Amino acid sequence: MTRTTRRAALALTLAGALGLSACGGSGFEEGDGSSSAPSSQSGPVTLKFMITSNGPADVKLQQDTVKAWETKTGNKVEIVAASDINQQLTQGFAAGSPPDLFFTDANVFPTYAKAGNMYPYGKQIANSGDFYEGLTKTFTYDGQVYCAPKDFSVLALIINTDLWKAAGLTDADVPKTWADLEAVAKKLTTDKQKGLVIGDTRDRVGAFMKQAGGWIVNEDQTQMTADSAENLAGLQEVQKLLSDGSAAFPKSVDSGWGGEAFGTKKAAMTIEGNWIKGALKADYPNIKYTAVELPEGPAGKGTLSFTQCYGVAAASKNQAAAIDLVNYLSTAEPSLELAKGLGVIPPIKSARDGYLQAFPDDAAFLDGAEYAQGPVTVAGMDPVLKDFDSQIAGLPKADPKAMLERLQKNGEAVLK
Repeated sequence: MTRTTRRAALALTLAGALGLSACGGSGFEEGDGSSSAPSSQSGPVTLKFMITSNGPADVKLQQDTVKAWETKTGNKVEIVAASDINQQLTQGFAAGSPPDLFFTDANVFPTYAKAGNMYPYGKQIANSGDFYEGLTKTFTYDGQVYCAPKDFSVLALIINTDLWKAAGLTDADVPKTWADLEAVAKKLTTDKQKGLVIGDTRDRVGAFMKQAGGWIVNEDQTQMTADSAENLAGLQEVQKLLSDGSAAFPKSVDSGWGGEAFGTKKAAMTIEGNWIKGALKADYPNIKYTAVELPEGPAGKGTLSFTQCYGVAAASKNQAAAIDLVNYLSTAEPSLELAKGLGVIPPIKSARDGYLQAFPDDAAFLDGAEYAQGPVTVAGMDPVLKDFDSQIAGLPKADPKAMLERLQKNGEAVLK
């Protein structure tokens, strides 16, 4: 998972033309975990492992991380950096020659699972109970956990500490509720900056819906729950912030995303995942900031998670070795090393302390993992969700109730 919102947003929308299928369930315990024993060739094998990367450094990190496993098993790993991983995987599946192991995004994996391109190996994960439950639920399809989460991030409130102090605010003013957020956003708003700049899609605004006790679909994604009083309250809160001028969408302040507005000081606060750290370090190294959990809504805490998993190809002849490598990568030390190098968060609880020792300022992101909502992954729902995004972009003038009614109607048509 790359660490800028632009790249993250791209990863979350790559499945647009593919059509996704419903997934549900609560973790590794559901289903058989596999339809048959994993394939295995005798003797040492060479695994083809396809990854997404930002360049040679990411490839080297992955190569270095698997070396200990190669030494222990005698197997070899060929790291392939994909230029367009979804296109290359689709081509490999069609040709019957996919990589043995590959990264896949939460929004894409159900397409591969439904088509029979992925081997469901959830029951064969050695430390299944170590993963955050919300992440394993995300990668459950038809009652089976198909793949082990690779890493994740969640949304947090990012605060410019210099602008915070300049507005006369202290640690005691860190917003705990929506009312608190409204108050500090107003105090932070000046002629040159907005108190809060937030992305204009469900991947940001949806956090307010969750804090109000709502969401787009029910837990097992079999019913639409969009047209609800809770979701309406969430959208109305965003509308209120936008209407009073203390908040804005990025395009309103000539920015491509919340991180850009934050880095150029057009926003004193934004709502983003921990990928913003890398973007700020690279483009705005002088910005001082802190990350805190998102304020609670009427129903309590709420945030959104973004994640990928390690997919194993159904057509692979080296499934047993691929699963063994995943088991290795899903232990604390290698998982932590990858997190440090890639700017992601380990998906396992046993790596939490080590991650916090390395990144003590990231506690808000880790805390959010305990209650984060994963993305909607339902077959054919992508156009419906994109239409909802276009409606969100019309706030504050758009009618939130009409938006949710439209989302409900369009979503129900997909689920029938």
